Amino acid sequence: MLASLIGGIFGTKNERELKRMRKIVEKINALEPTISALNDADLSAKTEEFKQRHKNGESLDKLMPEAFAVCREAAKRIMGMRHYDVQLIGGITLHEGKIAEMRTGEGKTLMGTLACYLNAISGEGVHVITVNDYLAQRDAELNRPLFEFLGLSIGIIYSMQDPMEKSEAYKADITYGTNNEFGFDYLRDNMVFSLAEKKQRGLTYAIIDEVDSILIDEARTPLIISGQSEDSSQLYAAINSIPAKLRPQKEEKVPDGGHFWIDEKQRSVEMTEVGYETVEAELIAMGLLAEGESLYSAANLNLVHHVSAAIRAHFLFQRNVHYIIHEGEVIIVDENTGRTMPGRRWSEGLHQAVEAKEGLEIQPENQTLATTTFQNYFRLYKKLSGMTGTADTEASEMKEIYGLDVVLIPTHRPMVRKDLNDLIYLNRNGKYSAITKEIQSIQESGVAPILIGTATIEASEILSDKLRQAGIVHEVLNAKQHEREADIIAQAGAPRAVTIATNMAGRGTDILLGGNWKVLLSKIENPTPEDEQRLKDEWEANHEAVLASGGLHIIGSERHESRRIDNQLRGRAGRQGDPGVSRFFLSLEDDLMRIFAGDRIIAMMRAMGLKEDEAIEHKMVSRSIENAQRKVEARNFDIRKNLLKYDDVNNEQRKIIYSQRDEILAAESLHDYIEEMYHDVMSGMIANYIPPESIHDQWDIPGLEQALHEDLGISLPIGKWLEEDRRLDEEALVRRITDEVLKRYNDRREQMGPESSAMLERHFTLGSLDRHWKDHLAAMDYLRQGIHLRGYAQKNPEQEYKKEAFNLFVNMLGVIKSDVVMDLSRVHVPTAEELAELEAQKQAQAQAMQFNLSHQSLDDEVDGEAVERSNSDAQQVIPPVSRNSPCPCGSGQKYKQCHGRI
Repeated sequence: MLASLIGGIFGTKNERELKRMRKIVEKINALEPTISALNDADLSAKTEEFKQRHKNGESLDKLMPEAFAVCREAAKRIMGMRHYDVQLIGGITLHEGKIAEMRTGEGKTLMGTLACYLNAISGEGVHVITVNDYLAQRDAELNRPLFEFLGLSIGIIYSMQDPMEKSEAYKADITYGTNNEFGFDYLRDNMVFSLAEKKQRGLTYAIIDEVDSILIDEARTPLIISGQSEDSSQLYAAINSIPAKLRPQKEEKVPDGGHFWIDEKQRSVEMTEVGYETVEAELIAMGLLAEGESLYSAANLNLVHHVSAAIRAHFLFQRNVHYIIHEGEVIIVDENTGRTMPGRRWSEGLHQAVEAKEGLEIQPENQTLATTTFQNYFRLYKKLSGMTGTADTEASEMKEIYGLDVVLIPTHRPMVRKDLNDLIYLNRNGKYSAITKEIQSIQESGVAPILIGTATIEASEILSDKLRQAGIVHEVLNAKQHEREADIIAQAGAPRAVTIATNMAGRGTDILLGGNWKVLLSKIENPTPEDEQRLKDEWEANHEAVLASGGLHIIGSERHESRRIDNQLRGRAGRQGDPGVSRFFLSLEDDLMRIFAGDRIIAMMRAMGLKEDEAIEHKMVSRSIENAQRKVEARNFDIRKNLLKYDDVNNEQRKIIYSQRDEILAAESLHDYIEEMYHDVMSGMIANYIPPESIHDQWDIPGLEQALHEDLGISLPIGKWLEEDRRLDEEALVRRITDEVLKRYNDRREQMGPESSAMLERHFTLGSLDRHWKDHLAAMDYLRQGIHLRGYAQKNPEQEYKKEAFNLFVNMLGVIKSDVVMDLSRVHVPTAEELAELEAQKQAQAQAMQFNLSHQSLDDEVDGEAVERSNSDAQQVIPPVSRNSPCPCGSGQKYKQCHGRI
């Protein structure tokens, strides 16, 4: 109450922001007559002028009014569209690194061109990030004529793109792509073996379209690049038979002979005592568990993991709700958008368990090679901004996690859509019957188009059957028809059109009342001006008829667990001051009502003795549903915040490793770096045999000599030195041994020559770094899975994780140094004769076969979109050696049988 009172006196923060921005808009509008008077050549030349002024020290903020005026005039000439004042406010919001919330249909794509143009003047690159490849391609091609007229280049990135083409796309002034592709390219750039292979040239400024979907909905799942680990598909297939013999317990703490209890809120299962015994008996019968052995002994935790995954796959994950089967593959369906996610796989063995359940070929599990979260990736940008129709409900999270303020941009025309109260029915059948009657009623009273939103593919198909039985012609848009998404949505506003859509509801594509005549025109082969005029006239008539019928009618068949998703569906109607109506039809069997809504409401409705076809409509019920949604949003926020807490620890380590990698790639020579490694490794190795501050009797000289010979391939007469010079103390001895080892290393460097030695040092250093970082990521993953158990010992799991992670990291750095020193000490150094022989062989081969022998990186669709699996052996750079000499990798085989194999 106090906040609203203060807001009434001083105005809200949003109103103050808008007031400040309107003053800038006045400056932009004042420049319009001057800019309009310029011819096309002078208008285009303004970009080069702005770049020069920026180089001379003029800030982008100072250039903004003039740059926006130029961009608006160019859009008017090239695209036939002039930015409204509210779009200028949106452009200022984006440039200032904030989130612009604009209602659907207010022109976010055009608004984004202003901030893109202004920030591209710096020459450091602008990234425009969308939720799918279709929108990235569409927006880039839509805006290309404008930007090219203004002298800026456009690039588009997508998965499975040619590496050269992708490099060029990143060099462009403005680069369009999806959040997944930008994130995976960042990870891939930190797995390359030369700076030339890097694609991204820095993370300066990004505009995220549908920012709430990317930074909120997708933030719970990390980006993972992984490679295949050992195959355990037979184990998944065997354990798949167990869930059919189990049944769930109805209540958590009330034993009723059930084998496990399902927590639907957390998507987890917990075994009961009866369940343990049954599963143990089944595993013993299968021969997977020894007689009398416990399922929960340390050696059998892998079996627990498999059984848990199988139960979750059978009882928590439903076909056509959480996934679909397409061409023999399990394709995940995004719960928030309803879109399929080809190439993505659930982790922790769940995907394999679902494949086993569906009787499909079980793909091998994967080992993480590189990972990050969207939160930590997007926080790497120097400046971040976003636009969406629905971000205000998550404003506090945007501020806390990303430091982004949300500015609510007013609509160009007043909003006149009617949002009616929810109707609640006893069961789903009653709800679907009511929706069918509502559609028939709307169609009897006019030609208004209808869009029906569903939460799952399954619900969309059930509703489709009901409408078919009632003789209602309609289109269905769900993950199974995603290729036709743009076409279906384009005509969803046509007279009498009925469209059933999952949550995707064509985000990013406007529903025009009366249909979209331009899409119809594009389908005519060689259209004539007469065809164009005919379609325009038909659209005019249809548009007026739909407006007279009350505009687009939105029917929600279920409330989503997030208010934003409901608002997105409602936002499809009422664009640009158009009329529209929205109403949600719910039932007590809906997941949100069943899991989260108050028992009081459910009991009250049953007590009232409502029949199946009767509904309750009351503000108290709507309030209860909103409270349930707030609870779910708060829980999801906690999940994301918790994920971020742990990933922040990983992120600090990731920054260190990636910066070290960049230093190694950029350095001409690693000689000083390697010498430092030798000093560290030798100090550690010698301390194992000559303990610090110890007496001669405690020294293990034979053991030290043997270790030096086995690990570094060097024989030193340390015992003889001590006999000859009794005054050699611990410090002097360490120094002498280190000097001898370094002398041998430097002699070998001279023998190889500077180019070969630099190549070899980089090869071994990067190889060891990548190998141990990969193992470290697996260790961190295992640590995080079990760290919550420390809470039972009255310890803070988060602090314990930080401490353990630090120790693991320090140990990993020590092992990397040790590996590099050992590899460089044992590698075979080719003689001049061997090098000459190899060169002659290479020339003979080149004359015989005119092609280049090289390993290509493998593309593997695992735990992320199409993601590259780095095959470290295939990408290591081996210096020239004789084909009959031992391979430099240390495998013990001849070079021609190992890395020299043709």
